[in-house]
Amino acid sequence: MNRRKLKILLSLFALNSISLYFFFSSSDHHLFIHHKLLPGNHKASPENPKTPPGKHPHFPNSPRAKPWPILPSYLPWSLNLTVALRSCEGYFGNGFTRRIDLRRSSVERKSRISGGGGWFRCWHSGTLQSSVCEGGRVRMTPERIQMSIGGERLEDVIGRKEEEELPEFEAGAFEVDAGEGFGDQRKLVDGEFLNRFVPQGAISRHTMRGLLDSIRLVGSSEFKCDQWIEEPTLLVTRFEYANLFHTVTDWYSAYVASRVTGLPNRPHLVFIDGHCRAPLEETWRALFSSLKYAKNFNGSVCFRHAVLAPLGYETALFKGLSENINCHGAFAHDLWQNPDDLKTARLSEFGEMIRAAFGFPVGRHRILKPASGHNILFVRREDYLAHPRHGGKVESRLSNEQEVFDSLKNWASNYLECKINLVNGLFAHMSMKEQVRAIQDASVIVGAHGAGLTHIISARPKTVIFEIISSQYRRPHFALISQWKGLEYHAINLDASYADPRVVIDQLKSIVKGLGC
Repeated sequence: MNRRKLKILLSLFALNSISLYFFFSSSDHHLFIHHKLLPGNHKASPENPKTPPGKHPHFPNSPRAKPWPILPSYLPWSLNLTVALRSCEGYFGNGFTRRIDLRRSSVERKSRISGGGGWFRCWHSGTLQSSVCEGGRVRMTPERIQMSIGGERLEDVIGRKEEEELPEFEAGAFEVDAGEGFGDQRKLVDGEFLNRFVPQGAISRHTMRGLLDSIRLVGSSEFKCDQWIEEPTLLVTRFEYANLFHTVTDWYSAYVASRVTGLPNRPHLVFIDGHCRAPLEETWRALFSSLKYAKNFNGSVCFRHAVLAPLGYETALFKGLSENINCHGAFAHDLWQNPDDLKTARLSEFGEMIRAAFGFPVGRHRILKPASGHNILFVRREDYLAHPRHGGKVESRLSNEQEVFDSLKNWASNYLECKINLVNGLFAHMSMKEQVRAIQDASVIVGAHGAGLTHIISARPKTVIFEIISSQYRRPHFALISQWKGLEYHAINLDASYADPRVVIDQLKSIVKGLGC
């Protein structure tokens, strides 16, 4: 009788184990485990290794740090020394595998001195030839950074030169607490370090390199702060802040830096530049916990944990324009089970991050046919004032854009196989949140080559991209993003800048038939 009971108990245990396995292997719960429990997604504070995730001290004058959202395409960003050089993970994920300690924390040095100074280190990517750097007890003195104030209304700074907006760092603009008993000031890094780990490349003014070159080590007796920011803070220098493509590369670099350094929550953000406010700032604020311009602080500012994001020019998104990055988009669940150096889910993860930051749902891969029909989003190019040196006129990439749009509108209204909604994508007159909503609701995104199409990085997995390319702008930006996200991509290459509406409609007919209508 006891043996029979034991068999029943063992059978029930086995059945329960199998049920639990399938429960946690299902999409949303499986992703929750990836995001919350796998090692390497969160790291303890370098100054206090025992600090649990989410328990960093709070800076009372800043809002609480926003949590990371649960993303269907998320895969762990834990350090993996076996990441292959020039693999897809090397280009788009955590290929920052070489750690360079420039100043170890007091805990790592096993110092007996309480609060024995700060720490600083960099993570280098051999694939991108770029570094993510981070440090603790870092002081910024805005008076030693020569640039405009930043954050002004565009209308108030018309005509201001770009040179005035880019930072020039004096010696000691940034400093690291070197602990008690430290003698004369000295530089944190030398030219050899910069050339190896933050190379100038083709960038005429490498602002992150300039920032690192300004850092000095000072003794604790000299390390005085007018205010402290206790929660992790991302320091970002921007160039083409009003252009969507270049800003997306900056967003991605900031996101990668946050993940590589294992921040438990979304960091606060400080712009180390003097650019004025621009519409794209709305997405910066959505992605991160708070935003402030360096010159808007009064007096010196000390960061308990500062992270330096690489320039957007050093991301795969930009490097892919001149390098052959042979990567293809794939589902994260498939890559989790079968890693592949030629596939990536990182751009899909980032696109979901943007949608989630604005509060849009990201929980399903499979998109069912909308009950109200398919949205075809036509991304338009409009005149608008982009920055202080801009005349307000946008160069046309499609000379008969209005004619094409009107023809598509007439075709869509008379299409009988299914309902088609042609959406007029006047992005220059829409908020960033409205633009992202239009992208995520689209079954097909069509438009002439232009920065606005960079929004396809936030498109859903089954979205079809259709680019109209004039003879003067045969550039691979959006074909590459589509490839790296695994999106279906079509293009018409024009002889000049005029598109025959009948040719555009014929291509769209073929695309919508592929959608099942």
